[in-house]
Amino acid sequence: MKKSILIPDIILIIFLEILLCPNESYADPRAQTVNFTCATQLEHNTTLYVRNIVATTENVSAQIRTSGFGTAASRSGADTIYLLAQCYGDLSLVDCVLCYAQARTILPQCYPFAGGRIYVDGCFMRGESYSFFQEYTGPNDHAVCGNRTRQDPGFRDSARGGLFQAVAVAPNNNGFAREQIGVSGSGKGSVYVLADCWKTVNASGCRACLQKASASLLGCLPASEGRALNTGCFMRYSDTNFLNPVPGNGSSRGRIIVIVIAAVSAVAVLIIGTSIGYYMWKNKTIEKKRKGDVEKLAKTLNDSSLNFKYSTLEKATGSFDEANKLGQGGFGTVYKGVLQDGREIAVKRLFFNNKHRAAYFYNEVNIVSSVEHKNLVRLLGCSCSGPESLLVYEFLPNKSLDCFIFDSSESKAFNWEKRFEIIIGIAEGLVYLHENTKTRIIHRDIKASNILLDSRHRAKIADFGLARSFQEDKSHISTALAGTLGYMAPEYITYGQLTEKADVYSFGVLLFEIVTGSRTNRSKTSDSTDTDGLVTITWKKFQQRTVDELFDPNLMLHNCNNIDIKNAILRVVHVGLLCTQEIPSLRPSMYKALLMLVNKEHPPAPTNPPFMDEKTMEFNTLCENMLSPLDYGNAASVASISQSIFLPR
Repeated sequence: MKKSILIPDIILIIFLEILLCPNESYADPRAQTVNFTCATQLEHNTTLYVRNIVATTENVSAQIRTSGFGTAASRSGADTIYLLAQCYGDLSLVDCVLCYAQARTILPQCYPFAGGRIYVDGCFMRGESYSFFQEYTGPNDHAVCGNRTRQDPGFRDSARGGLFQAVAVAPNNNGFAREQIGVSGSGKGSVYVLADCWKTVNASGCRACLQKASASLLGCLPASEGRALNTGCFMRYSDTNFLNPVPGNGSSRGRIIVIVIAAVSAVAVLIIGTSIGYYMWKNKTIEKKRKGDVEKLAKTLNDSSLNFKYSTLEKATGSFDEANKLGQGGFGTVYKGVLQDGREIAVKRLFFNNKHRAAYFYNEVNIVSSVEHKNLVRLLGCSCSGPESLLVYEFLPNKSLDCFIFDSSESKAFNWEKRFEIIIGIAEGLVYLHENTKTRIIHRDIKASNILLDSRHRAKIADFGLARSFQEDKSHISTALAGTLGYMAPEYITYGQLTEKADVYSFGVLLFEIVTGSRTNRSKTSDSTDTDGLVTITWKKFQQRTVDELFDPNLMLHNCNNIDIKNAILRVVHVGLLCTQEIPSLRPSMYKALLMLVNKEHPPAPTNPPFMDEKTMEFNTLCENMLSPLDYGNAASVASISQSIFLPR
């Protein structure tokens, strides 16, 4: 992500403080950005927006310098801005100011949206067009897990204990808790935990927020660290001591920094205005380029059978009657409709209907309308002239794949032949998207709920709300993180680098779900821990040559002695392991995966998911005793491999 031009403000503060306090040691302001998301409401009047955002950030800045926390509001009708910022309880005021200085540089990047949420390792900042101060949970709450793992049970037990202790302490301690618990058993070191609720949240809201945060962090284990990014709180655990010493009160260092910041404030105001101006210019340039494409596509839609009248679709769905609701995704709600000529359709009612989002709406229409394949859901048209944006798709009567494979009764009717046909259909659809279109199309959200089934249970890939396309001459595209945790490729989560190999990874996870009947974050085996994901469990069983223990019992109900079916399932698991290797270059293309699935190419031995050294950014893969499931009969082994691979820039 591109750094803001406000970084010199921070450097100036640090330089002046060193000059004035040469003998004082520094703690860590933890100014590393963990995550930021922009609000959905667009600014209304640019002049008022700039004035309000500058005023509120300066108001909060003054509060941060004295208490490490601040709220402010600039009320101007549609351009009202509410702002909250808070440093975590272990930061000194000096480090708090440095952390806030970093957070405030990010907010202008959300323009033209009126605010956003910024999680930094040492502080939090949020701006919205409405008063959100009492909120403590929300649909976007999630955890960010580390890449390094600890397999010793003592670490997991100590981490759980530390999280539970922090949840118990913080609500009655002004919303703050810090814990250090030694790793039990034969493990080494300690587990460090920090919990912070925003000061605008009451004790009961704080407790509810931290309980949700700790539950999501338990899902990170056995990762060595994790961060919960919630609406009303922040929580972090790690086996590395990231906590600062308990800050003293009224130090000379704190008094001097107030003078320094006051001297810099005027410069900060000017630079914020310049920064917003830069992003305004950047957005206008992008929008100008999009405008031609949008107008061209709009004309095409209006002149073709793709265009539906809003009134026609409203009538077809019974005014979007809840009884006709088929489901809800990240981008909208889908309803069943019946046209006047008797045709059944599925109508997606988009959540965001602001005129400023027209370019994104047309982009989605453009991607889906440009592809046609038997394993892709067909776009019949759209409505873009009514009060909201609507997409019209072919209606598929058998809902989505997850309704069958994860349902104990429905899955009984899903024998191996049906499941394998679905697997091949998904693979063929992805091959088409990746290789047989003018530009490569990456779906970005391949999962069971996005695979719809027609009347014969044939697979059709749906929901292209997150799809992206790019030219052949590009190795990857860098984009904001979007998708579903558990299916997202590690290089995309870590670096935001998106290629078709992200879809390959998701496809591999989906193969495991189809074979086992278990969701990716849940296992049916009694001997595995709750914290192991489906990919990890499958790899362990693969190494132990007991993969068949994971098979959905319904698959083997009538085929327990059928060696051909068992080998076919093992082959699918093998291909799934190849698709979920952590290094993108080691994963096969979808075309290669398809060839291996239909037994036209012999699959190589997979490597286990590697661990990443965060200091060197090196991936280390140690593949020991790799046995192909296709060789179960003769128990042949494959030579061990040791390799170190650097992720390319």
